[in-house]
Amino acid sequence: MAFILESDGRDEDLGGCFRRYHDYLQSNRNMFSESAYAIATSDWYFDFTDRRCPHDAWLHSLTLNETATGQRSDRRILSLCIRLLGAYHDRYIVLRYPRVFSYNLNIHQSEQGQRDWRYDELRLSDRGHLIHEIEWSGLDATGSWTIESSDLEIHWIMQP
Repeated sequence: MAFILESDGRDEDLGGCFRRYHDYLQSNRNMFSESAYAIATSDWYFDFTDRRCPHDAWLHSLTLNETATGQRSDRRILSLCIRLLGAYHDRYIVLRYPRVFSYNLNIHQSEQGQRDWRYDELRLSDRGHLIHEIEWSGLDATGSWTIESSDLEIHWIMQP
């Protein structure tokens, strides 16, 4: 179940898609982490004129970390960090997923890189984890990422 992604008919009913997404977020408020809910329902996240918004940002880096604990280092936790160059090129947008349960990074055409972060949405998995699905595109659709995690944190680093 998705709401505002291209595959969901976003371009035919943009207002309706966002209303249904907002209703979904409201009805599941207690299931989301405080951080993820605050991001998804903020005024700035989907406001393309707000410099904090990831829309049209470019991928700068993706980092996967696997931390080991335990006597034999057999307890392992995967975390992920995405660093984007903001659409106005005045800051980096850093998204951090502290514990990742699954991910799928898919790209169809990479001759011009990952291209632009288009739309994304946060929703819940059947297991109650956070799902972040991201669409990337240039002139044509280039890829989609799906990350299932414990939470999502965001911060910004100003460009010098």
